Amino acid sequence: MRSIVIANRHPRLRLDRRSVAAAMRTLDENAAAIRVPRTAFLAGELSLVFLTDAALGRLHSEFLADPSLTDVITFEGDPSFATAGEICVSADAAARQVAGPASASRARAFSAELTLYLVHGWLHLAGYDDLVPAKKRAMRRAEARAMSLLQQAGSLPQFRL
Repeated sequence: MRSIVIANRHPRLRLDRRSVAAAMRTLDENAAAIRVPRTAFLAGELSLVFLTDAALGRLHSEFLADPSLTDVITFEGDPSFATAGEICVSADAAARQVAGPASASRARAFSAELTLYLVHGWLHLAGYDDLVPAKKRAMRRAEARAMSLLQQAGSLPQFRL
């Protein structure tokens, strides 16, 4: 079982680290069912970082020379250092996607959206790309398979903002 390091740098986000790690391990264990192009990244330490829009925007600008807002940035790891990579997500972006009055359904939608961002980053590490339309469609299908798998396994983590 690989090591999963979770850093919550968002001042208002609340999460259960064990359930987040369990969700990522469920993805790892079911990589074949999700149809990932490469599996070497499954061996190294995976880092997950939850950030504000501003913090993720700074990373986006610094490392990708793009000052625009984004929801996920993925950094590939280095097998020689036993790292799989790092997935950085914006909890603020997820909140914007499900904006509306506070309710139980909005809380579920927020948790699902933030989980989708983790899935998206995990798929990037697995070799998926979404820069051209055909590859983007393939990634969306893989996201749907992964989210369905997590739902069926009862492994969707709960987040609160």
